[in-house]
Amino acid sequence: MSETILQRQTFQIGDRIFKEGEDGHLAYIVQSGEVEIFKTTDGVETVLGRIGQGGIFGEMALIDSEPRMAGARASKGSTLIVVNRATFEQKLNKADPFIRGLLNILVNHIRSKTK
Repeated sequence: MSETILQRQTFQIGDRIFKEGEDGHLAYIVQSGEVEIFKTTDGVETVLGRIGQGGIFGEMALIDSEPRMAGARASKGSTLIVVNRATFEQKLNKADPFIRGLLNILVNHIRSKTK
């Protein structure tokens, strides 16, 4: 039986996890705390949402290899489980091809609506 070691990172309130426009090589699962997803347009920052315990974020960049479309920061002290590209692709490759295709379509729709 193989053991998987999950990497965890901790963030204090206000710590940036990633910024808009960066290449995305990691996704995150919120083990504890809360993360804000935000976008800056013409110097004005808009909070798009908050991700709490059990939520995942940063996955879109792993699905389509496009730059991050928003930034993320801890809105509370948080512990995050880090999901790297290899682990994500390993899990995705086990999924039904229909589901993989559907994920790509959904990500494309989301990106086209936020440009």
